[in-house]
Order: sequence, then C-alpha cells, then structure tokens
Amino acid sequence: MSPQAESVERNAEVPRQSGGSSLNPSELEQFHMHGQDIAWLLADRAAKRGDHPALIWAPRDGDGRQWTYTELDDDVRRVAAGLVGRGVRIGDHVLIHADNCPEMVLSWLACAVVGAVAVTTNTKSVSHEIASFIARTSCVGAITQPRYAAAVSGASDSLQWIVVTEDNSGEAPASGEADHGLEAYASLYGEAAGWTGRPVDPMLPFCIMFTSGTTSSPKAVVHTHANAIWASRTGPRNIDLTGDDRYLIYLPFFHVNAQSWSFFPALGVGASVVLMPKWSTSGFWPVVQRHEVTHMSLMPFSMAPLMDPGRPSTSLRVGVFGAIIPTGPQMFGLEVYSAYGMTETVTHAVTGKPTEDLTPGSIGRAAPGYEIAVVDKETGELCLDGRPGELWVRGTRGIQIFLEYFGNPEATADSFHDGWFKTGDVVRTVEGGVVVYVERDKDVLKVGGENVSAREVEDLIVAHAAVSKVAVVGKRHDFLNEVPVAFVVKTDQQIDDADLEKALIEVCASRLATFKVPRAVYVVEEFPVGTLDKILKNRLREMADEQPPV
Repeated sequence: MSPQAESVERNAEVPRQSGGSSLNPSELEQFHMHGQDIAWLLADRAAKRGDHPALIWAPRDGDGRQWTYTELDDDVRRVAAGLVGRGVRIGDHVLIHADNCPEMVLSWLACAVVGAVAVTTNTKSVSHEIASFIARTSCVGAITQPRYAAAVSGASDSLQWIVVTEDNSGEAPASGEADHGLEAYASLYGEAAGWTGRPVDPMLPFCIMFTSGTTSSPKAVVHTHANAIWASRTGPRNIDLTGDDRYLIYLPFFHVNAQSWSFFPALGVGASVVLMPKWSTSGFWPVVQRHEVTHMSLMPFSMAPLMDPGRPSTSLRVGVFGAIIPTGPQMFGLEVYSAYGMTETVTHAVTGKPTEDLTPGSIGRAAPGYEIAVVDKETGELCLDGRPGELWVRGTRGIQIFLEYFGNPEATADSFHDGWFKTGDVVRTVEGGVVVYVERDKDVLKVGGENVSAREVEDLIVAHAAVSKVAVVGKRHDFLNEVPVAFVVKTDQQIDDADLEKALIEVCASRLATFKVPRAVYVVEEFPVGTLDKILKNRLREMADEQPPV
C-alpha cells in the first residue's frame, strides 16, 4: 500500500458505536494531551518528586548549584511572574541567546509557563543573523550573557527590553563585557505568588529552534507544549531512563538534543539533569564521577575519553548515539542506544536498543508513536525491495511532529505530503525491517543522470595520509547539471596544494567510475560549520560555484 493510500485509511473516521457519531484521529491524539502542558508537568513533578534533584549545574570552576523539583518549579514561576510584569503575554516571543547555564533553562521554562514562546538561538551566530532571528519572530525582549550583550543589543532596536546574566556560564565577564549598560538578569525575578496562571492549552507553541541550515537557510521550527509532553513520555521508554538516573547535558541547550532528547525525558520520569556549560574533555570524567551520571548523548568528539584505557570506573552506562550503530550494542563500555531524529520530529523517531541485537550500521526501527516509510522520490512508491529512498515520518503535527515552520507556510507545505513529513534523508531497509542510513539527499549528486554518493567519494579521499578532513559537494555544470568537487583540510601545511589535488584525483580515478571522480580539489584551512559543528555544505557549494568552471 502506498503512503498516500495508508494516509487515507488512517484518517478514516472511526465509529464510536453503530449508527452513532465518529471520532477524529487527530482529535483523539489531542485528547491524550488534555489538561497537560509544561506548567502542569513542572507542578506535577514538584508534587511527586519535590525533594529529588532536578537540575544540577556543573560549571567549569566552582561548586555549582542544585535545584530540587520544588525549587525548580518555584524559581521558574518567579521568572514567569517577572516576565508578565514586563508585559510578556501569551504568544509573545522572547529571544534567549546564551550558552548553557541555569538562567537559560529557567527562562526557557518560564516562557512556557507564561504561554510565551522562547526563541533559542545558536550563540555562534553573528550580529546580522541575530537580527534576522529577532525580526523573523518579532521578539519583544531578550535574555543573554555578558559576552553576547553587545551583539544582541546592536542587532535590533525593536526589542523592548534586554536582561543580561551576571556571568558567562559561571565564568567572570571579560574586560569590557560587564559595561553593557543593560538590566541584570536578577531584575527578572518576580513574586511567584502573584502569578495567577493561565488556561492549559497543550497545542500552544512554547519554543522556536532554528535548523542548522546545512542544506538551506535556517527554518524556524515551532514546538508545542504537547510536543514537550510527548518527549517527556516517550523519551524515557526509548532509552530506558528511570527516576533514579542522571542525564548529562553538555550539548548546546538551543538544540533539540538538549531540549527534547535529554531534558524533557528526564523531567518526565523525575530524573536528574546534570548541566555543563559545554563539552570539556578534561572536565568530563570529574563531572561524571562527582554527579554519578548514568546517561549521556554521544557525539564523535565525546568519544576520545570514552576510549581511554585508563578511564575511571563510574556509574555511566548508557550512551544515546544520534546516528548509526557503528559496531554493535556495546561500545566504549556503554550500552549504545541508536536514535534518529530531527528538530522536526521532536524526539527519537527511529530507535534501536542494545537488547534488540540490531545489525551494525543500522539506526533501528520506527519508535513507538511514529510511522515511517521509505519512498522513491521519482515515483512516490514505497521502496519494498531494500532500495534506497527518502525517509518519511508520520505522526500528529504539534504532538509527535513539529507544528510548523514559523512564518513560512510554503516551506511547511513543501515538507509534508498527505500527512507524511519528508525528512530529506536517504535510507534503506534490510532483513527484519531494520533501517540503514545511507546519506542526506543533498549529498546524492546528480551527474548527467547518474547518482553519485558524496560519502563514497569522501571515504576514499579521507583515507589519504595527507587529508585531515574532506567534504564533497556538487558544482554547477552547464552540460551535466553538476559535477563533484572536493574540499579538503591538509594534515601538513607543507604539502603542495597542486600536488595534493593531482594525487587525490588520481586515487579517485583508479577506484571510481569517471562520473564520480572530483573535477577539482580545493584546499581550505577549515570548513564552515553550524550547529553541533555540522559542515555547512550549502556554503561549500556556494564556494565551489565561485571558482572557475571545471
């Protein structure tokens, strides 16, 4: 059955009783969220787990601080009262431009309690990008840190207020940073008792995150309170998280991994979150030991200390790997849980547990609550024979799937087909219905009618001793539409660029079909990167097109 036919079948009315009225599937989904939002979840955790640690702040230096669930709920409501006192209302947007710190978490949750929308943005953004975020979402105010105060205040004159934290995620402001002339974050605290609350609305938007823009300009992804409740409910089951566990968050809190993959699952079961300002190789094991961390998200740059044969014995046992399972369910002494998802899918849409004994190189199967399909982009038919196709994911928008791209109905419409969200990622299925990730569809080059896998070429080039990093993209071509070119970072700056280009092209020519061989090799000192240090291939394509024809 095609995805289109399945959609019709799924959305057919379900009779409640013979001859009676019917129940709409979308309304049923919302029914399961009735009376629940983030304010409710915080209060519920405080009532049931009041004395249990909720948030543990582990700065680079010093002792940090700990909030119980009762203390977290109290402080969030104090900040919420302060926001209301500044005129923030339901539906207003507030910019939060900060590195990981307790103030960011409190503000993010306080916006949700008020009914406002927190716009969390990448702190690597330059001033004109910040200005774009503010303008596109019509932010009324901003919360930031001393190191970013000048950039935020200079980005727009439309903000009604800006408050600045006392320090930079536990570090004292650098010379000149404290002289910003803006209000202190402490001024944001109000009287929690004066906050009367608002009606519960699970479908109310609570957060906007911008996509990393690896293949296009960043889109403003809207999450609802129901999205958060969904993450709090299904996330723990996907990674076997309990109320006695502690999840380490070191990834940036403006990103979906920290928010919906990590924080909300912990909140959902009353577990503890250990928050670091950012990744620190030297500080990693001391934090894990001191705070008895059990769970963490795995990233390539976090694996070096895990592979250290001299690593200490700790309580850390689970690594959530947002990519393929490279070797199997056990790696680095951890139980590895594979998890595929995007900002748009809210949390893990495809998962693989160690107990499932999945094929190495896979990403698992559809997570409970999601449907997936592998679709041939040319024909729109399901790829039932293991052929690669685009991964489509289905759930209810605003619950399992994001609500919309804010202010961009065209992009929202283009991303869906009959209720299916088109991820843009190419996968295939193998025996047992296991999904194997192939690549991002933008990395599949179309050269004169032939498909070229950028990853295949990259794997060959990076094996050369003189190459530290490589990225292959398509360069526009008048006859063939596009041709492959490679950007490389050298291991030794003494190596001649021209000699390296010749050597790499010769290697590729000896191992690949002619249409797969790069037409040019461009040596760069570093790659443009976005969120979580993802290579911005859209920018590399622009750089390639600026070069002479090949």
